[in-house]
Amino acid sequence: MVMRSPQQGTFALRDVRVLDDHGAFTPPVDVVVRDGVVDRVGAGVGAGVDSRDASERWLMPGIVDCHAHLGCFTTSTDEILSMSVTRWTLEVARNAALLLDMGITLIRDPATSDSGIRDGIMSGAVPGPTLQVSGGALSQTGGHVDGFVPNLGLECTSGFLIPDYPGRVEHCVDGPEQVRVAVRKLARAGVDWVKLCTTGGLLSTMPDRPDKAEFTVEEIEMAVSEATNAGIPVCVHAYGGIGLERAVRAGAKSIEHGLYLSPDQAKEMADRDCWLVPTLAVCEELVRLAKASLIPPSAAAKVREIEPLIGQQVEVARAAGVRIAVGSDLVVQGTNLHELALLNRAGMPAEEVLLTATAGGAELLGLSGSHGRIAPGYVFDAILLDSDPRDMALWTGERPVSAVFQGGRVVRAHESWNSAAL
Repeated sequence: MVMRSPQQGTFALRDVRVLDDHGAFTPPVDVVVRDGVVDRVGAGVGAGVDSRDASERWLMPGIVDCHAHLGCFTTSTDEILSMSVTRWTLEVARNAALLLDMGITLIRDPATSDSGIRDGIMSGAVPGPTLQVSGGALSQTGGHVDGFVPNLGLECTSGFLIPDYPGRVEHCVDGPEQVRVAVRKLARAGVDWVKLCTTGGLLSTMPDRPDKAEFTVEEIEMAVSEATNAGIPVCVHAYGGIGLERAVRAGAKSIEHGLYLSPDQAKEMADRDCWLVPTLAVCEELVRLAKASLIPPSAAAKVREIEPLIGQQVEVARAAGVRIAVGSDLVVQGTNLHELALLNRAGMPAEEVLLTATAGGAELLGLSGSHGRIAPGYVFDAILLDSDPRDMALWTGERPVSAVFQGGRVVRAHESWNSAAL
């Protein structure tokens, strides 16, 4: 994964409460940042160091969203079908800037961003979070991301959310050999993850269901084997049932959604160190869209069925010791941070929510040694808040984060800092 160069220079935040490794906050301390990395957390700034008063405020690592789609920004199929790939790319850039401004500094985009988008953001061409990508998700014919248009004979992705472009890897594959070739092409394209869809979904344009198994054991095992050979982890769209079990047993690193997760499945996930990314925010979003008749009737019917189940997978996973990461998965970006409050509503204590949204996400993405903590030697991706972030109602507000830092750069300064930029 390409990493952005850190901001050079030294500055400090004075008298700020800092999130610790237990989800609590320290008494007021000074945080010194040197060349984009935390240099010291403690008392005293040092002579000649540019600093800002952060008293009565809370500092924590930037939020890690392990399932965010930068390429999703509208519910209108007509708008997507009439959009050029160049316009679509600029909308992706707009989303990247939006999420960074919200305080989300690290993202895994499983399906709508490729290595070109990742590397463009990391080069500084446009502002955005540090990004890990999967390229397009892989599905069987007639599966979750098969958006075939019968009356035109067009092969498209489900929802038509990702336009075709030269070099894009085929998304519908059947049989172990086609899976092998697709994974090798994704690896050649420089992805950080491979994503499979082993069950149906809610917004599928094909007549599938979230509890329907997709891909055979042999196809899933082939995908994981080829990805492993390339040093790439696998994340799997799976709501439950046999499709989820097959993915866990094949060696998936994370299960996305898991709405029908059973205690036995959760135990097997914990035993195999397979993570869960429950994506509660998108379920809540789809409930709202269904009530407003903004999604197809077939999708709305499925959403009504799953509405009473939203959040139960968190309880089941926590009881079995499954590690959980934050993921929003929204159709339209903007309420991504609501996921934190929804995890709390599902039974996760506030302190655990904050660690799940920071250190936990960094660990899933393989960056636990450099991201997800405010500690010496860690990249200073951080957010400042005017209220205690353990109050989960804060995360459903309009603008909960007061200042955003990325690699030591000030992305958004606190409104009280009216002097020159750090």
